[in-house]
Amino acid sequence: MATANKKHFVIVGGSLGGLAAGLALRELGHDTTILERNPTPVLEHQGAGIVAGGDTLAFFNKYNRCDRPIAVTSHRRQYLDRDGNVIHQEDMDQNMTSWDLAYYLMRANYDGVQNSYCEVPDGKTVHLHDRNVTDIQERDDGVEVFWKSGKGEEGSIKADTLVGADGPSSTIRSILAPEVQRVYAGYCALRGTVPESEVSDAAREAFCERFTFFHCRGVQILAYLIPGKAGTVEPGQRLINFVYYTNFPEGSPELEEIMTDRHGRRRRITMPPGLTAPDAWEKQRRIARERLPPQFAEIVCATQKPFVQAVTDVLSPANEFMGGKVVLIGDALAGFRPHTVASTSQAAFDAMILGDYIEGKVSREQWKRETLGFARFIQKRGVDMGNRSQFGDLPLEEHIHDRNVASVPREKEVYPDWATAI
Repeated sequence: MATANKKHFVIVGGSLGGLAAGLALRELGHDTTILERNPTPVLEHQGAGIVAGGDTLAFFNKYNRCDRPIAVTSHRRQYLDRDGNVIHQEDMDQNMTSWDLAYYLMRANYDGVQNSYCEVPDGKTVHLHDRNVTDIQERDDGVEVFWKSGKGEEGSIKADTLVGADGPSSTIRSILAPEVQRVYAGYCALRGTVPESEVSDAAREAFCERFTFFHCRGVQILAYLIPGKAGTVEPGQRLINFVYYTNFPEGSPELEEIMTDRHGRRRRITMPPGLTAPDAWEKQRRIARERLPPQFAEIVCATQKPFVQAVTDVLSPANEFMGGKVVLIGDALAGFRPHTVASTSQAAFDAMILGDYIEGKVSREQWKRETLGFARFIQKRGVDMGNRSQFGDLPLEEHIHDRNVASVPREKEVYPDWATAI
């Protein structure tokens, strides 16, 4: 698609948010360059499941040219008691995908990276890896972005607009709003997957095409099906994905243990798949067998490459800087707690409405209000949900209510004035 006012957008961050922005802006006919700090051309497998909300599905419907299914549908949401009995259920279709499948579909569509997940369509754009941004300087006609590689190479690139899509620990945000800090929330998400073909009949009944939860004091665990190897959605070949929230107080020996990898390195935010210290994970297996329903304990104990995410909070005061020459989207703007199941949806929505703003379909004010309203409102919701779940002692009905509220489609949300103030 040709455009009369062609611009160059430099996007910092080559994960889902950056790729989403790149696809949306490229579709309008603009030049795009992604700078990704990862030292290798593609990001390593993340092993994570994603609840694909309405904006995520809308994004793929609009920009994905790969002809293949992108999600597994869960038909029921249900809650178990400690003995593994279903104590509440409601029929509800929700779509689940994997980080891997979403990433490789976006890479195929953005810069034609060959992969086993889909046939790659024609067309390439610029994706540069091993580019750590070190500074941003405003210029009369845009911005200049300075970078350094892991090999010590240095350079810069000029952009009409810079899009910061580099996650909750955003370098772009830290340069422009250094007062904003990413803060640990007091608990972690233990995560992993297990092939559906390798679990008991009881676990298969609990998790296959079901979105299943268990709550007790200081604990929430949930599980659902996601696509399997190479993104297959064939029954029997999918994966059961779990997210197990458990409290690890700041500075505690328990936190140090779970966040120190098998090589003795203390990880600050994320313990990558396969690097969890064996003794630390064996301890979590024992705890899981003591306090979780048997179906959940089974999958926690069976996962071969667990990983850990410290749950954090971060929120930028604004979504644009330098008079609009720099824009923040997705997790760089607001890092949602995972309870919201909205992080990927935020990236997709921010990319689509940024495209609408650049194209002139929405005004600058509307773009700012909708983007900031979503960021601020859902970020606060995640804090409230997480604190109630992890540090309160709530009846099941309140957990159900919180989950149902979090499932309201974005377009039906009513943001309070404080969320949309600009």
